Amino acid sequence: MVAGSNAALTAENPGLDAVLLGIGWEVVPSHGPQAELVPMVIMCGPDGRALSNEHLVFFNQLASPDGSIAYSGEDDQEQIDVQLTHVPDTVSKIVVLLYVDPEVRGPGTFGAVRNMYIRVADPHDRELVRFDVPRRNMDKINVTMLGELYRHGGGWKFRALGQGYETGLRAVAADFKLSL
Repeated sequence: MVAGSNAALTAENPGLDAVLLGIGWEVVPSHGPQAELVPMVIMCGPDGRALSNEHLVFFNQLASPDGSIAYSGEDDQEQIDVQLTHVPDTVSKIVVLLYVDPEVRGPGTFGAVRNMYIRVADPHDRELVRFDVPRRNMDKINVTMLGELYRHGGGWKFRALGQGYETGLRAVAADFKLSL
């Protein structure tokens, strides 16, 4: 996939009721502190804004309030499980982000990060789509919107994004009306 493209997940895969979102990357080794990357999911309403602060899924909040999205991660391969048929009707899209944890090394960037991707697979881990995030201005970026699952015509689609933020989680909070 390329940035901006989308794929009809449920239309092309009849009976698909759950997906695995796999996120991976490589960090160039250094002698100093390394970027600590953190995946995060935001459940958004029809206005594109987060339903609430509780509708985030990340390492401190491992599941959505309704249990339809759950985080399970390992080093450099994170997985988020989405039960599509259990996602509340109030959710229009699910945005997947990756950010540099400012608590670990200060403001940090994706400068040392290579081969960043998001993949969407079925519950049996058969890859449906994959988006390799292009390296553009990564020395300035500290949050990247990787992609989004969104409702369309009674089904679910995935859109590849690769959009970066230079102003960190503050900008994400402002865009999605969160209080982080």
